[in-house]
Amino acid sequence: MGEKSFSEPVKISVAVDTVVFGYEEGQLFLLLIERAFEPFVGQWALPGGFVTEGEDLESAAYRELQEETGVETVYLEQLYSYGAPKRDPRFRVISVAYYALVRAQGLNLKAGSDAKNARWFPVSKLPKLAFDHAQIVERALERLRSKIQYEPLAFDLLPVEFTLQQLQQFFEAVLDKTLDKRNFRKKIQAYDFLKELRKLKNVKFRSPVLYRFERAKFDRMRKRGITFSVGA
Repeated sequence: MGEKSFSEPVKISVAVDTVVFGYEEGQLFLLLIERAFEPFVGQWALPGGFVTEGEDLESAAYRELQEETGVETVYLEQLYSYGAPKRDPRFRVISVAYYALVRAQGLNLKAGSDAKNARWFPVSKLPKLAFDHAQIVERALERLRSKIQYEPLAFDLLPVEFTLQQLQQFFEAVLDKTLDKRNFRKKIQAYDFLKELRKLKNVKFRSPVLYRFERAKFDRMRKRGITFSVGA
């Protein structure tokens, strides 16, 4: 029997990148940082950086997000891992991406660390992104558009009391498409997890109705095997 051959271990660095989508008044945004150093100095990128020794992935993602943008209070979910051999021109880097959807208005941005600027961009008008970050953003958008079809994310971002127009604007912003008003309202109201409250006063034209989301009813619906979907 011949001797077994073993390849030499490859030196690989591990990084994290965070895709933070912000929603505000019917528009979807993406949080980006302007790189202060090479590679891609001056270009826009996702907040992120290298995982330090003794640090877990999620802790690194939160730390880099806070250091580069000042953002702390968001809930991140792991998205995907990226390990193409030449995705970073310096050396071999495997990056674990996270994503979140938050209220953009309530976050106080403050660039720091190796970022010289941090700002929100409309998802429909993104600049050219460094590294393979455009690919990461596209996957995050796909995941988000899928998730809003079965999770009540809209109701965490809308006011406690909202109109059906505001609810439709959320889905249109995330899905990047116009939904038929009549069909949308028919589907949403058929689920019976919205409580009608009252009509808005002192409003021109027809007064819209305010609703409130009832999570207990939504959870019971899901336990019965009923799938939530706007049919988009």
